[in-house]
Parts: sequence; C-alpha cells; structure tokens
Amino acid sequence: MRLRALLDNDALGLRLLSGGDELDRGVRGVMTTDLRDPSRYLSGGELVLTGLAWRHSAQDTEPFVRILAAAQVAALAAGEAELGDIPDDLVAACARHRLPLFAVNESVAFATITEYVVRQVSGQRAGDLAAVVDRHRRLMTSGPAGGGPEVVLDLLGSDLDLPAWVLSPTGRRVAGGELPASVGTTLAGEHLAAVRSGRRGPYRATVHSTTYSLFPIGATGRGEGSDSPDTRESVLSDWLLAVEADAADWPAARLDLLQGVTQLIAVERDRREAARAVRRRLAQEILELVQTGAAPAEIAARLRVAAPVLLPGLGAAPHWQVVVARVDWGPGSEGIEAGPVAQSVLEEILVDPSTSGPDSSDRIAVAHAGQEAIALVPLPAVSPSDDPATGAARQGLNAETLLSTVRQPLSAGLGDDGRLTLGVSAPVSSAEGLRGALEEARHARRVAAARPGRVCAAGHHELASHVLLLPFVPDDVRRAFTARLLDPLREYDQRHRAELIPTLEAFLESDGSWTRCATRLHLHVNTLRYRVGRIEQLTGRDLARLEDKLDFFLALRMS
Repeated sequence: MRLRALLDNDALGLRLLSGGDELDRGVRGVMTTDLRDPSRYLSGGELVLTGLAWRHSAQDTEPFVRILAAAQVAALAAGEAELGDIPDDLVAACARHRLPLFAVNESVAFATITEYVVRQVSGQRAGDLAAVVDRHRRLMTSGPAGGGPEVVLDLLGSDLDLPAWVLSPTGRRVAGGELPASVGTTLAGEHLAAVRSGRRGPYRATVHSTTYSLFPIGATGRGEGSDSPDTRESVLSDWLLAVEADAADWPAARLDLLQGVTQLIAVERDRREAARAVRRRLAQEILELVQTGAAPAEIAARLRVAAPVLLPGLGAAPHWQVVVARVDWGPGSEGIEAGPVAQSVLEEILVDPSTSGPDSSDRIAVAHAGQEAIALVPLPAVSPSDDPATGAARQGLNAETLLSTVRQPLSAGLGDDGRLTLGVSAPVSSAEGLRGALEEARHARRVAAARPGRVCAAGHHELASHVLLLPFVPDDVRRAFTARLLDPLREYDQRHRAELIPTLEAFLESDGSWTRCATRLHLHVNTLRYRVGRIEQLTGRDLARLEDKLDFFLALRMS
C-alpha cells in the first residue's frame, strides 16, 4: 500500500506534518515502538507508530529520526495522547531527513492503524503471490520451472505466514519444510476419510492442538464431493496440500489463491507420474517375459538393462524381489480399473519413507496385470566379504514392515468397501528364479487375503508354516473342529471362572514346561496340574501326546 492511502482513510484521523512529496512511498508493514534505538527490529518499509515516551528532551529527537531514516522506514506516526501537540523539533528533524511524519489523534488507537495496515498489506501480498502462482503455472505447463512446488510453498510461508506441505496419500512429505512423520500420517488419514465421506474440501484437522486445512490436489473434474467410482480410482493416488491454519473463515480471494496453488502442484504431480513411465515399462516388459515362459537368457538380458535404471551405481548383479498387491472394491465397483489403482498404491508403499522430493522413487518399477500390481524390487547383491549387519539389511523387504506406517491412512482411503492385500517373495539371484518368485508373492497375497482386516500382508516365510494352511480350511470345518475341542472349556470357564482357555494357551506357548508355565501364570505348579487335568478330563485328550498338543494349538489359532 502507499502512504497516501493512510490520509485517504478518514477513520484513521491522521494529519500530515511533513513529507508531503513522499506520499507515494510503499508501506510493507507496521511497528509500534518507544525504544530510543529500534533499529534491530526494522527491516525497511515500515510505518512506525510511537507514543514519544523515548523523548525526554529535544536532544533525543535527532538521533531517533536519524535511526529511522537509515533503516529506510516508510514514515513515522506520532501519537498526541502523551504530549498533546507534536514537538516542533520532531517536525523539523523529519523534514531534514525527508521522513514523512503523521500526527495520530488521541481518539485513535494505534491498534486501529495497525489492523488497517496489516489488512491492506496482506491483501496486496496475496495478490502478488497469486500473480507468482499464475506465472509459475504457465512455466510448469510449458516446461520445467526450476524449483517446483517448493517455490510457491516458500512464498506462502514468507509472505502470508502460512506454513504448508504437500503430502502423499500415505502422509509422506513430498514438498515443504520439516514435519513429524506421525503428523503427516494423521493428516493423510483425516484427508482420505473426508474424501471418502463425500465432503467438499478444504477439510479441517487438528493434530496435537494445531489446526490444519487440507486441500485436495488433483480432484479437478473427478466429481469431488461424491463417492463416485472416479473418486475411488483417484483417492489412493492424489496428493494433498496441508496448511497450518484454519480456513473456515477465510475470504473467497484467499481460498481461490490456495486452489490455484493446488492446481499448480497437480501439474508437478503429473510430471513426476510421467517420469515413472520408463520404470513402469521396464517392469511390464520383464513381467510379460516371465509370464509367457521366455528363456532365462532373454529375461536376464532385460534385467541387465533394468539394473542401472533402478539401482544406479550398482557394481555387481543385484538380487531381485517381487511384491504383488491388489485393491478390491465392494458392490458398485464394476467400472473401476483396479490394476492402475493398485499400481499407484504399491509405488507409494515402496517409496523409502525417510526420503522426499522428486528422486525418492527412482528404484521403483511397478507393472499391473489385470487386477494386480506387480513390483520388481532390486536388492544389492551380498558378497562373502560383506559385514554381517550389512548382509542382514539386504535380505529384502518385510511384508509387515512395508505396511506399518501406511496402514492407517490407506485404511481411511479404502473406506468401508475397499481392501488392500499384499504379498512379498523371497529374494532371488537370477532370472531363473523370477517366475518362482512371482508365484510365491502371489500365493503370499492370497494368504493375506484370507485374513481379516482392511489392509493385510504376508511374506514368503509364512509359506512354509501352518499359517499357509489355516486360511484355506473351509469355515464349516473350522467351526466344527474348534467347537469339538474348545467349547467344553469355554462353557466350564463361563460357569466357574476357571480360566482354562488362558491356561491352555500359556501351557502350549511354554512348550509343555510345568515350571515355566506356572511362573508365567503366577500359579503354584499343583494348581497348574489341576487345571491341565481338568482340560484333559473335559476334552478326552492327553496333553502329554504331541498329536493332542498340535490339535489344541491349531484349534486356538483358528478360533
């Protein structure tokens, strides 16, 4: 704003005492002070308000005005409440230093002037920022802009005092300053739940007493505000803009500005999606070779091409691991292509959560076939000279670890009618092993699909265990088997509060050791022997026999 605007506003009641030819100066802020030397708090362009408490005599005036002029403030406004008329020495000093001087009537509070200036300056900054956003958008749609969304997020923070972050659907920080991972995960979950509920953005979320406004990115033209198939196709892949502010009372101009920012960031997201095309194509080619039974030599040749792209700087040939994911929707999902949805989700899951920015997904190669997404993950080869700890770290991806930080937000995005299941193979060291790894990952995913829960995973280590068999036992067989063994114990516990079921579980987990089990349950060994005897009497089984122990173990697992 210009100084002239202060005089044009009659409500401020300002009188110009000097500097009439300087009224076109710009005002960038406002500061109230009665310090003799406020220079450390000045950055230039401020309207300085003072009650003149710093002035004990005329000798104090010249140094004070000289400091303000050197700091290149816009003007000085002196209040008349303390001394009445503004001293002549102050008027003369301001004239000598070409510093505009206003008199503030005693009926006008400094807070009134401050509020007016801040409102005007903030509005103009928002306009300047909107112009920057528009210019940046044109640059990004025609070619690289240099800096991406970080530039605009910096401007939001510096000019409008709005800390902001771009987050992925799992809460990973894509752009913006530092943000605790737990906060990002919570915000992503709140955002996805709001999108699935059909509400229109921006959404409001409070984390640790801090309020955030969440703006969808990439929802243009996708039926935002309705739970249409289009929404389900995009909800697990779209980014969001999180702003540390409550947008509930924002004026339309500021909301429009933030919408412009989200459109700008959507362009960057599309650009990064396009950058994944090479890796996706590599994965698709290798997958087709594996599934059509191509010769190992042909597959190995494609792997040699893929290795430098997916694992730059690699010296030796890598090991490979296969991850299979599938997203299933409930009734009314016939028009949704689940393969691309699963592909986007799996790419996000496989991003290292400790990284952010455009290079965080360079090692991800995910194809999709039918309803599945299939990832080819390179692992550095382990040589005999490697440190044991390093070798252990290279043993591959763990199914549950992959989902540990993303389960909550993805569950919110899947809502009541979606499900994600994931399977992970063991690492293989050659092209000959890829077909087996693919089948192993698919089988592990089927094990995960047989479990309850919105987001489930299983790994290769579970395929050599009873865990593999239990999910495929028919439900009626499960119920009959567990009822025959456990119902007598449950009924007895209900009547006598004897805790036979917990005792049986502890006994089996203690490998039949009387001493360890008694210690674990805080019981005397004789009490434990009595309970075990009662279990055997009620079921007709003998817990000294391996077969009966195994039956009880499986019944407890299936119950």
